Amino acid sequence: MYISGFRYRRLTMAVPANVLALGLVSLVTDISSEMVTAVLPYYAVLVLGLSPLAYGLLDGIYFGVTALVRLAAGHAADRWQRRKLVAGIGYGLSAACKLGLLAAGSSVGLLGAVVAADRTGKGLRTAPRDALISLSAGPEAQGQAFGVHRAMDTVGAFLGPLAAFAVLGATGAYDAVFVVSFAVAALGVVLLALYVRERPPGTTVPSPQGVGLRPALALLRQRPFRRICLMAAALGLVTVSDPFVYLLLQKGTGIAPEHFPLLPLGTAAVYLLLAVPVGRLADRWGRVPVFLLGHLALVGVYALLAGGAPYWLVLGVFGLFYAATDGVLMAAAGPLLPAHLRTSGLAVLQTGQAVARMLCSIMYGAAWTLAGPVPGLVVMGTGIVACLAFWKVVR
Repeated sequence: MYISGFRYRRLTMAVPANVLALGLVSLVTDISSEMVTAVLPYYAVLVLGLSPLAYGLLDGIYFGVTALVRLAAGHAADRWQRRKLVAGIGYGLSAACKLGLLAAGSSVGLLGAVVAADRTGKGLRTAPRDALISLSAGPEAQGQAFGVHRAMDTVGAFLGPLAAFAVLGATGAYDAVFVVSFAVAALGVVLLALYVRERPPGTTVPSPQGVGLRPALALLRQRPFRRICLMAAALGLVTVSDPFVYLLLQKGTGIAPEHFPLLPLGTAAVYLLLAVPVGRLADRWGRVPVFLLGHLALVGVYALLAGGAPYWLVLGVFGLFYAATDGVLMAAAGPLLPAHLRTSGLAVLQTGQAVARMLCSIMYGAAWTLAGPVPGLVVMGTGIVACLAFWKVVR
């Protein structure tokens, strides 16, 4: 995507420096994490021989473990007013887990333990990071701020599979992928320490009075925030995770195993192109409507997968889904929350969504094992349409 120098300067001037710094950290970290994510489904299912149900349980760990720590991380970050510190602990733990994959070897049990620890790191860092983004931008520019951050994050998601493909091509060893991934993740921790600020210049540290798990859960009494949480959780129950999408593509198209790590590139490319414009559209048109419409794109992904559509079309529509939902959800929720509970409130939202997606991974893995991949897609797509219809009726 070409951006003139003038327009690029306007964008960087409009986006707070802290958002750009957090975007840089996420870019580097996502190169590391996507190197592993790109090879893990193939490694687990086609090398270690896990069944779709067993992989669904492993994938469920990705979401389930984060649900256990998000609330604790949000509480600690708000209580101490040290969001950068809590996020840094999460980034550091995930970096160390890349070396843990070396120790796991072919042991499914150890692999699951390392995945759980890695997702613990993600659970620790996500809500504090998103709170820092939300607090660094004005209420009228939340969509743009999250769009810019997610665009930078997606650059890392684009480069990660390429790096994994290059390392595998040069060495043929999964261990080499894990070592390089660790080195890149460590760089992300350094960038966080050097360039991310705890709070925007000129702001004061609010009192921790009124901060805790009970006040955070009490935010659900507010109807607008409660509706967003319920909406995200309901749709999370019918959102098939990325690894299953890519496994279905590989199964349906017969893509060579060595090319499997490249599949996320199509999704990342479209996401990268659309994250900022869709974020701006959400600021103008409404963040919740854009989030809901984004799930129609996910229904399209399911239909295309079931119909054996070309891989490039599936990946493109999948990228559109992410552009319209990921950062847009946080942008919709952030302004509804008081500053001193911003991290805890976002953690409540993310916890509900993570639990729902954990259950979805397990259910879809079971459906694939018992009935095949297509019936499960039909059920999930029908569920999304039902959720959207219900939301339209009750709003």
